[in-house]
Amino acid sequence: MERPSAVDRVLREAAPHEIFDVLRALIERRHHAVTVELLMADYAMTKLQPVGVLPRTRTPVPVHDSAAGRAFGTQEPHCVQDGSASTVTVHLPVSVRGDRLGVLSVTLPAGEDGLREDARDDLQQCADALAHAIVVAERDTDLFLQARRAERLTLAAEMQWQLLPGRASARPEYSIGAQLEPAYAIFGDCFDWSTSADDLTLTVSNGMGEGIDAALLTNLAVNALRNARRAGLSLADQAFLADQAVYGQHQGRQFLSTLLLRFHLPTGNVEIIDAGSPRIWRLRREVIEPIELEAQMPLGMFEDTSYRSQHFTVEPGDRLLFISDGVYDALSPSGEKYSLHALARAITSTRLLPASQVPRTMLQELLGHRGSGPAADDSLVVCLDWHGRPAAD
Repeated sequence: MERPSAVDRVLREAAPHEIFDVLRALIERRHHAVTVELLMADYAMTKLQPVGVLPRTRTPVPVHDSAAGRAFGTQEPHCVQDGSASTVTVHLPVSVRGDRLGVLSVTLPAGEDGLREDARDDLQQCADALAHAIVVAERDTDLFLQARRAERLTLAAEMQWQLLPGRASARPEYSIGAQLEPAYAIFGDCFDWSTSADDLTLTVSNGMGEGIDAALLTNLAVNALRNARRAGLSLADQAFLADQAVYGQHQGRQFLSTLLLRFHLPTGNVEIIDAGSPRIWRLRREVIEPIELEAQMPLGMFEDTSYRSQHFTVEPGDRLLFISDGVYDALSPSGEKYSLHALARAITSTRLLPASQVPRTMLQELLGHRGSGPAADDSLVVCLDWHGRPAAD
């Protein structure tokens, strides 16, 4: 059997649009596979879309109530035996640092004992290598981005999704999950994160306006924050410079509500600036409570606004939820706000789910509250589970 490093070498040498094709050929040769299929999670996280020649000819697989969806949800390999065909299909999660991209499904001739453990482990290594290769390849090919689309994105949504760092991230100290809705027509809500040896910087934004105007505003603000962060400036200076950039462009006619947070990974100390909204909720030992902060001016509302940092501490086991106005203020058909009570129920009902699954589930519950009518605003949920830094050996 070839060494696992051979998979990485084959993927590195392949053209960006051919990485799945060469991996499929390698798996067919190495394991005598009957079929090898790559399914990419769509933007709404409700379907797994087959990767193939466009336009697609194969039917998407639902994330819920499917074997491949089970592997996607649990992030563990899932095997299905077919006695009549004498085959076994193993569905393997394709993920990068907690960000769930899709599922690799491999059908093999069934042995007497089903799928051998060493074969399953080797296939998972192939899936892991493919995940990293996809992230790199997306700089040079549209194949995988096109495969994720269950329908056409609006131009504003195209701009927003390209701005995001991913939809999940994980390190020993924390796990993050995030989702935006309506996935194919979002415009102003956004999130961003960056990590270093000892810090996690997280921003959650709610831009005013609709369509292209909102997307342009958010792009300006997020890139201004990134520019300041990458220059090594303090959190307050990051807010100040982004505020200047937005005000200089729009003169207060458009502005952006933003939370800026910096988590100190060794201690759990959190530095935060509340420049407007969204809201933060904390689940600690089964108790749900809002984190009250001094609200300061949104970015770009006034010229030369000065921002002040506040502090709080997270403990291992804490869950933080960042909720935009599109969630909190959503109305039912009878005019009832989603607000406190329904939100608390949603936080409680999702408490056992991993952070990567919480936003999608909460937004599905919001849809049930709102009914089938069009959303008055786009909606954002970011979930952060704090584990704390593991003790040194």
